[in-house]
Amino acid sequence: MSRSKLTQSNRAGWAMAIPGFGLIATFIVLPFFFAIGLSFTNQRLISPNPTEWVGFDNYSQLMGMGVLTLEPERDDAGAVLRDEDGGIEYPRLRNFTRNNPDYPHLDGMREWKSMQWGDVRLVLLARDVVFMTAVVNTLKFVIVVAPLQAALALGLALLINQRLRGINLFRMIYFMPVVVSIVVVSLLWRFIYDGNDGLLNNMLSGLTFGAFEPVDWLGNPDTALPAIMAMSIWQAVGFHMVIWLAGLQTISPTLYEAAEIEGASRWQTFRYVTWPGLRNTAVLILIVITMQAFALFAQIDVMTGGGPLDSTQTIVFQAVERGYGKQDISGGSTISVVLFLMVLTISLIQRYLTREKS
Repeated sequence: MSRSKLTQSNRAGWAMAIPGFGLIATFIVLPFFFAIGLSFTNQRLISPNPTEWVGFDNYSQLMGMGVLTLEPERDDAGAVLRDEDGGIEYPRLRNFTRNNPDYPHLDGMREWKSMQWGDVRLVLLARDVVFMTAVVNTLKFVIVVAPLQAALALGLALLINQRLRGINLFRMIYFMPVVVSIVVVSLLWRFIYDGNDGLLNNMLSGLTFGAFEPVDWLGNPDTALPAIMAMSIWQAVGFHMVIWLAGLQTISPTLYEAAEIEGASRWQTFRYVTWPGLRNTAVLILIVITMQAFALFAQIDVMTGGGPLDSTQTIVFQAVERGYGKQDISGGSTISVVLFLMVLTISLIQRYLTREKS
């Protein structure tokens, strides 16, 4: 009799779960396997030419990098040649990256970064400079946003985890940006960051009595990405605050009572009671924020379009831009696969570092 009830319960559970599994398989799993297959072809969105198998050409074109050491040019006497401004003259990069049989691995590459080492110039080359810039920008975003957003959300959760009159109002206010569409939030902050009459410039100018010079926050390559970071932290901090709050409410009140009896300070209570009780929550927060940070797209698309000077390019934006903007389905699929491998690697590292230690 009990076995029959268990079987019926399992059937009911599977019946409820199958539609969800079907949707996940249709819109996530199958497209991902299609992307893997298309990344090994030259498939375009609209093209009269038949699709051809190209192997790892897309990956080598996307990830190809090289380092070139340039020695200064010298005259017949061995003296270093200098230009009119006194700068050292070096051979042209095109001499090494265009049909040079001595440097076949550098063919088609462009300068990405360079640095001076004495009289020698070290040049970092890439086949796809824009994509490598997008990778660096995405990693910067993750490294900055993840800890700051988690710390700010934890601070807010500690503030509102109190039995005070009207505390639910503050919870609603802090969580409100989460329920607003990210597109709407991006449009709002684009007006705030406006270089002419933006709210931020006007406020800073008022606080400094006109001494502050207006800044085109989204039009300056040095400030565009930090501006988007600040907006993203503000927009999503309420969501992670709720997760922290749920973790705080699972900690037994008797532990705090024991700490109070022992005369523990607030910092000691947080260090030895609160933080150990939030360990699993911290792991969840870290993983969720990291995944969301790698998926950065809407803010870039609405606020900067990847500019200025590619300073806000991201991996997901590049995947969409190439797959649909340039109709290069194989290129967009390759970027998607590379992003998946990056996220998987970082997730495994996070899981290893945050594992339970015996």
